[in-house]
Amino acid sequence: MTKQRIIRILDVAGLKVFEPLVRLATGEDPKEQLRLLGMYFLLPALAFIAFLAAWHICAINIVTKYGTLPTPAAVWVQGSNLLESHRQTRANEAQFYEDQQTKSAEHAENAVKLRTLAETMESPKKEKAIEAAEKLDEKATEALTKKFSASPTYIDQIITSLYTVFAGFVIASLIAIPTGILCGMSRAFSMAVNPLIQIFKPVSPLAWLPIVMIVVGALYTTPPAEAWFEKSFISSAFTVALCSLWPTLVNTALGVASIEKDHLNVARVLNLSSSTRVRMIVIPSALPFIFAGLRISLGVGWMVLIAAEMLAQNPGLGKFVWDMFQNGSSETLAQIMVAVFTIGIIGFLLDRVMIVLQRSVSYDTTVAT
Repeated sequence: MTKQRIIRILDVAGLKVFEPLVRLATGEDPKEQLRLLGMYFLLPALAFIAFLAAWHICAINIVTKYGTLPTPAAVWVQGSNLLESHRQTRANEAQFYEDQQTKSAEHAENAVKLRTLAETMESPKKEKAIEAAEKLDEKATEALTKKFSASPTYIDQIITSLYTVFAGFVIASLIAIPTGILCGMSRAFSMAVNPLIQIFKPVSPLAWLPIVMIVVGALYTTPPAEAWFEKSFISSAFTVALCSLWPTLVNTALGVASIEKDHLNVARVLNLSSSTRVRMIVIPSALPFIFAGLRISLGVGWMVLIAAEMLAQNPGLGKFVWDMFQNGSSETLAQIMVAVFTIGIIGFLLDRVMIVLQRSVSYDTTVAT
């Protein structure tokens, strides 16, 4: 693989900071590449160390009713404890299912023995033996179907939050992209819906969530035992969707409206149908704008999710933060800080993913990072 190809891959992946390493490995201007490496890695590292030092000094000097604020070391310890708790829970779960399989096998084996023994018996002892064997079969089946019961671990709550935000993000995209295309293609439609966009776009998730919860409670009447999704999950996902669809809608409309008229004129000359025109010309031309909107929407959705989970009490990082706040101790404050860093890191990674997707469809190599 050539140097330029590697550099291009790093650029598309949003990893341009590693470009000096590639150039340095090929011997290109070592002095300049070392300077860039210092700028990309050393300066941020020094800034982060200074941040940790300032955090430590402030933490030991600020006293709350729960004690001093957690230092970076305390947060690290609590983060390690949360990971260890997750590993222990998964180990307990594996052991539980292994024990249940052993119990099931024992019950099944005893049932077979009892039936074999029953063949040598006479009524009514034979009937009682067969009845006892059937009960053992039921216990064997019950042992295999019994579920492990434990509170969600920290990692489980992270996965739940990601699942919820992507559900809301998909719902928002399915609404925003078609609506944005219509706004961009039809000035009349754009003028009709623009007041609604301007009214609802700045509404806080704290205002949307009670309304969504009431509507979901009224429409989603499936018994909990038969429901595919919990009401709290649906409420959180739709709240995320309502708050995050606007950037995608606006950017899609802008992208469609900015398509060169020559492209549309060619479509008219070729007498293309509306669906073909949208599929072959409008969407490909507007893709960079659409992905720019999706990137913003995903970031907004991730921020909204935490507040939605707190109020809806949907298992996830938001509920974890709220529960730790309710516990109120120096250890739980440190765990809240762990959640803060987790939320920030995941948000950063989600943004990186969208940058990669955006650059892969964009002709503009200067996409903001």
